Amino acid sequence: MQKNDIMVAKSLMKKYGTFTALYPTTLSIAKGEILGLVGKNGAGKTTLLKLITGQCLPTSGELQLFSMSTPDGLQQGRKRMGAVVETPCFYRDMTAKQNLEYYRIQRGIPGKESVYEALKDVGLANTGGKKFKDFSLGMKQRLGLALALMNHPDFLVLDEPINGLDPLGIVEIRELLLTLNREKNITMLISGHVLSELQSLASVFVFIDHGKLIKTVTARQLEESCEQYLRLVVDREAAAAALLERHFPHIHYSIQPDKSIHIYNLLEMSGEFNRILVENNIRLSKMETRGTNLEDYFISLVGGTKDA
Repeated sequence: MQKNDIMVAKSLMKKYGTFTALYPTTLSIAKGEILGLVGKNGAGKTTLLKLITGQCLPTSGELQLFSMSTPDGLQQGRKRMGAVVETPCFYRDMTAKQNLEYYRIQRGIPGKESVYEALKDVGLANTGGKKFKDFSLGMKQRLGLALALMNHPDFLVLDEPINGLDPLGIVEIRELLLTLNREKNITMLISGHVLSELQSLASVFVFIDHGKLIKTVTARQLEESCEQYLRLVVDREAAAAALLERHFPHIHYSIQPDKSIHIYNLLEMSGEFNRILVENNIRLSKMETRGTNLEDYFISLVGGTKDA
């Protein structure tokens, strides 16, 4: 475990009888990171979150929280966690404040002010006597987040917190989580089955499918993988690159192992690129736009359709 790792899973596995819900999984989350766990429904995301939060026990493997791995150590570590895994149960005829006060007493969290602070953090401090049954879906999601924040956690585990929200609700929850991460330095593990909804939130993405982790990428690597670019095939790539640099000082390009040139900006200048190359006797045999979108990237990893 690295010094700044909040959580480390080593070959963590979960079986139910003969069914393997999670194959041996090794994963770490560094302090201050927002890790997006992405997979289709039924991919094993919730199983992994339940193992981390202690809602079920692993069949094999090791879990470390805040450098502790003994049963007592994990219990202490989980006191520094806040979590919403699956849908939290709130009382329909109680207000936001009453619901949180019930859970505060049940969980032995000291200080009534923790209820107000959590509601303030998620923008629900002024809901007054409005009952939970009259809350919008966005308000219900916020109350679940407030429940996870009551103990002032260092590590937040959230199971699809923006699932089912409208576009405005998605933006609001995303901005709220980013604020908590930046201003309170809360490390986060957030699951989701729609990659685009996590794109502007996570700093690292882990893809899971049929209980197996299949790929880990940084936000920058994901951006590069989905970036649109022009691919040029020429007879003299070095001369062509030098020529393009001279005429377009701000061009961002790379020469690939197959000697093609990839241009990542100024895509609207493709006609000018073609003209300059032809005028300087460089034979351009192919020019094409390449790249993929987030949905195609997701499907290429896990197969099928995004919401399957």
